[in-house]
Amino acid sequence: MTSHPPPTPEGVRLVSLSLCMLVACPSLIGHPEQEARAIEWLNWLVKDEAYLESKNGIAASFGELLLLMAIHFHGNQMNAISDLVSSTLGMKVTVRTNNLTRMKHIFTQEIFTEQVVTSHAVKVPVTENLNANISGFLPIHCIYQLLKSRAFIKHKVPIKDWIYRQICASKPPLHPVLPPLVEVFVSSMLVPQVKTGSFTQEHTMITSQPITEQEIREVFSKSLQVNGPSLSCQLLLLYYMLQYEDLRLNNISTVSPATKYSTEFLSDIPIKYLLQQAQRDQQNYAGLYSHLLRLLATHFPHLSLVDDWLEDDELSSKHSKGAVITQQRVVDGIEKMTTVPSDTARMLVDLLKLPATEMWPYAQTVVSSFRNTLDPCVPRYVQELFKQVWLKLNTVLPRCLWVMTINAVRQQKTRVPSVTLTQENIVLDPLQVLRCDGRVFRNASALSILLRVLQACLAASRNKLSRHLLDNLSKSDTGPGHPPQPTDTEREELKNALVTTQESIAVQILLEVCMETEEDRQIPGQLWGLREIRSVICSYLHQVFISDPALAKLVHFQGYPRELLPIAVEGIPSMHICTDFIPELLSQPSLDKQVFAIDLISHVSLQYALPKSMSCARLAINTLSTLLGVLPSNSRNELFGKVLPAFVRICEAFPPLVEDSLSLLSQLGRICVSENALAAVPAKINTEVTRNVINNQTLCGDIEKTFAEIIQKSVLKTKIY
Repeated sequence: MTSHPPPTPEGVRLVSLSLCMLVACPSLIGHPEQEARAIEWLNWLVKDEAYLESKNGIAASFGELLLLMAIHFHGNQMNAISDLVSSTLGMKVTVRTNNLTRMKHIFTQEIFTEQVVTSHAVKVPVTENLNANISGFLPIHCIYQLLKSRAFIKHKVPIKDWIYRQICASKPPLHPVLPPLVEVFVSSMLVPQVKTGSFTQEHTMITSQPITEQEIREVFSKSLQVNGPSLSCQLLLLYYMLQYEDLRLNNISTVSPATKYSTEFLSDIPIKYLLQQAQRDQQNYAGLYSHLLRLLATHFPHLSLVDDWLEDDELSSKHSKGAVITQQRVVDGIEKMTTVPSDTARMLVDLLKLPATEMWPYAQTVVSSFRNTLDPCVPRYVQELFKQVWLKLNTVLPRCLWVMTINAVRQQKTRVPSVTLTQENIVLDPLQVLRCDGRVFRNASALSILLRVLQACLAASRNKLSRHLLDNLSKSDTGPGHPPQPTDTEREELKNALVTTQESIAVQILLEVCMETEEDRQIPGQLWGLREIRSVICSYLHQVFISDPALAKLVHFQGYPRELLPIAVEGIPSMHICTDFIPELLSQPSLDKQVFAIDLISHVSLQYALPKSMSCARLAINTLSTLLGVLPSNSRNELFGKVLPAFVRICEAFPPLVEDSLSLLSQLGRICVSENALAAVPAKINTEVTRNVINNQTLCGDIEKTFAEIIQKSVLKTKIY
């Protein structure tokens, strides 16, 4: 057993079996002479390990087995040693813990001290082309166990370079130990450990430095090239960064300030593209995809929008061979967009046939022509093709594409020098997306792109503010002479207020875009285009209101032009949620808000004739009946003059409310007639009274018309369905 076999695969196999037999049968070294011989043989194994490995030509050798066994002995993991011996011998062997006491002493005290183990482990070469098909005990197993026990930190042995090289040397299918290796490496850097002797957290950041941005950039700078680094390498580095950010933010209050990757650096990494590749090849990356998806949804919600995922599946399947695409052809096609749009269309069609990564080199040229697509001379077909190209580019580096798009359609100010926006600028103020060329709001294809960018930028802004709160925790001890700092609760409330303000402003702007202008009436066919614009905006607002009903409540409490109510109620399917807060809106002291609430109730009732809507409508009639008896003449005329059309809609939706409505209208009419009769006395005549008389007469006429419409549309209505 303790012979020195030749450096052949068979010799290495014999050495591995002999080593496991010594552990499985400790009685073999029961005598001092046998023990001394075994120690001498083990020292020979350690000394000549590199020579034997270089000759046998296999990736997994007894050196890793020897090192892994020493690691388990140091960690007192006897069950792991038993499993290791059983798997090597190919049979189940029960190794008693009591029998391993002497062998443990030999390994840990005479041959492999913990310092020797850690120093030796980092010198072991990485496994080239590491993948799941390579079996046996590899250096990665040893490094993984040492990282779990934090031996590298304890003995101040740097391990970052070894892990980086091993990640870069990985190939698909993914080796099952690589993801846990990344996790335990990140954990050793950021998760604090209780003091044990002289070991404190300070040693952590000395020996476990994070992988630098430059090292990561070297890999991802070639990620979109044909002969770039393997997908396994890129996914592992992506997993490392996401896991690092996750643990850094979760433990930010318990660890010293750690290195933070910049926003601009992260925006240059094709996170979304890599995740899509992992999704399509889950057979090779099954152990990694779910973790990546969870971390992406948590820390980059703007890259995990539902619409993007649905369209990505459709766009990714459209690849075919087409004409040759060159930079010059793209430039020529863009220049002919208004003069010879057929050439532009052919160029865009051929561009769509390319894979997304091959399209990306032309992204800047294509997106810079966004403003040209708004020209009235550009056919709708070309605009739709441009939109399809943009959506396909959005699957590669979406954040870079958003910045290009916003800079391409920004509103030009002649007296102010143009400033190119960056990712940081847009995340801090996402409303800059809407400060664009006004023609975008009358072009459905361009508006669809803009709304996609707006949705993503608002999500990115929310995420940025949340991370800012975590990165800058409030300080309890401000010291004398310093103003008191807001608490974490107050800072969270301020953040939520800022986010809600940004999103409500965006909704208000989009609602105003739906209003018909004089220019729309003058341009032939523009009203048909406006209908499509309204449909696009209402679809977007529907998603916004469903995801955040509180935002819908805020927007309606802020109010918007009442002319938009029929458009919003008919076009936004989620407007039925307004019935939850209409009673509260109706109780506001402002007459304008009450008028808005009653108008809203009438339109919602007509669109959603539900029991809850009927309750709100009945409440509105009762409220108006109460206000009729308490409001002065001028306020009463102002209120009822605006809400009379709402009576018609309420009665049309709910005929049982006709009686109450007509009774209220009759009472209102009698009051107006009585006031006019009193005003006929000569002593009472003055300017204000005259104005009230005129208003009462006008209101009486409107009441009669409303009465007639209610009878016609509700009482005499013959069509039930």
